[in-house]
This record gives sequence, C-alpha cells and structure tokens, in this order.
Amino acid sequence: MTSAAPERPPLPKPPWLRVRLRAAPSPGVARTRALVRELRLYTVCEEAACPNLGECWDAGHATVMILGDVCTRACAFCNVATGVPRAVDPEEPARLAAAVARLGLRHVVVTSVDRDDLPDGGAGHFVRSIAAIRGAAPATTVEVLTPDFRRKPGAVDAVAGARPDVYNHNVETVPRLYRRVRPGASYRESLALLARVKQVAPAVFTKSGLMLGLGEERAEVESLLDDLRAAGVDFVTIGQYLRPSPKHAPVARWWTPEEFEALRRTAVAKGFGMVASSPLTRSSHHAERDFERLRAAARASDGAEAR
Repeated sequence: MTSAAPERPPLPKPPWLRVRLRAAPSPGVARTRALVRELRLYTVCEEAACPNLGECWDAGHATVMILGDVCTRACAFCNVATGVPRAVDPEEPARLAAAVARLGLRHVVVTSVDRDDLPDGGAGHFVRSIAAIRGAAPATTVEVLTPDFRRKPGAVDAVAGARPDVYNHNVETVPRLYRRVRPGASYRESLALLARVKQVAPAVFTKSGLMLGLGEERAEVESLLDDLRAAGVDFVTIGQYLRPSPKHAPVARWWTPEEFEALRRTAVAKGFGMVASSPLTRSSHHAERDFERLRAAARASDGAEAR
C-alpha cells in the first residue's frame, strides 16, 4: 500500500503581504470592538481572520456576519467554523441597524454563513436586515454579500427585490478547482445567481470576487472574468489567498503586485465598471470608497448616453 505523499513545506510569505501590527489597539479599533460585543454581533473581519481588520475597524467599518457564526459547509479556504448552527435570532436585524446608526456608517456590508439548514437559506433574514438598516439609518447605502442559496427557490429574488445598493456574491476561484476548494457549491449556479440579480433588479450593482494562489492559471482567471462580465457583473475584487491554518488548502503560489496590477488592467479592458486587484484586496475592503467610485462612473456613463 502506497502512503500519501507528504505535503510540501509552506511557502514563505513575501514581504508585500506583511501587515504591520500596532502595539496596542487604536481608539477606533477599540470603539468598534466594544460596540460589536455590546450588540452581540459577529463580524467576518474576526471570523475569517482578515488582514485588514485594524485598518477597517480604526475607521469604524466592520463587515457584519448575520445568521450566526457556524456554517453548514466546509470550504477549504475559509476560517469560519463548520457544524450545526444555532436557531436564527429574530432580534439580530435590529441590533445590526443600531450598530450602523451608532457608528455613523455611510456604507455597510452585510454577509452571512451558509445556512443550508433553513428553508430559504436565510434570505428572509437578509431582507429584514436591509429593512432595519434603512429604517435606522436611511442615508446609509447597503451592500450584501450572500451565499449561493443553492436549492432554495426564490431566495435570490427575495434579497434582490429588497434593493440593496450592491449585491455581492463571490465565485472565489476558477471552475476547475471548485470540487477541491468549494465543495457543495457550483460555479455555474453562482454565475446564474449574479445574472438573476440583474434580471430582478437591473439598477442594483452586482459584485463578485476571487482569490489567487490556489493553483489557478492566468488563462483560467481571464476566462472567469469573461464569465462574470457575461453575467452582467459590474465590480470585481481580486486578492491573494492566505491560508488560515494548516488544515486549510495550501498556498500554491504568491502572485506578485505586478501580476495583480496586470489583471486589474485586463479586467478594466473587459468592461468592468470597478476593479480592485492587489494582494490584500478583500471583498469588503474599501467597500464604501469603491462603491462611490462605481456609482460616479455609472452616473457619468448615463449622462454621456443621454447626450
């Protein structure tokens, strides 16, 4: 019997991925953390061990993760716990809205774990969260980052019908790697979700993201970008995969800042209204700034067409 080949030693992290940590939390980080704890909210910033947490929380920005902190899936790249989730908390949308109002956010990103155990996958909870934010902070723009709602008929229509300002759903990686990296998900169904949002709510900006460093080839990434544009996606984010722990998928290679910049130019040439591409880019990093740029570009385009 042949034993499995030993895994290669992890690749040393390159200098451009080293984030300088503060000796002590800044007042902004401390305030955001205190409010998150007080209102009993979960954030993807913490659960996914995001390298940009300090920068975002210092500015009072946190990506809130609704529907609990336990996921029903076990993706090979994700640091969120997998298991049997607790019951949905009906008061969570109100606490989320209170946090948005108290932080004075102009733009908020709301995401969730996968909840395959729920009849609608948690879509109704997203709808209630959007409504609660609009009631408590009507000037705040809302971005949702949803799971795929696979085998949950009507779920995507319900969330898109609530008219978030941005509907984000990440394809994460190229189709060849789905079985290994994203078991339980379907690349084609993720593309169909993004296309469906545009059918239900054409004015809602759609967004998707992917990670590099899992073994994909440049040609596969370009093909993925073509698929996203064909689905009507407005905004794409491209970042470097960072392995959360030894039990997660290993890093196959580090893409350089120059390669990320080349992909940004390629994506712009393919027609995306907004592209964020760098080693430390994440779906919610600089979400407010990028949304404003995307909205301004869309308004300028509409004005040019009117003339």
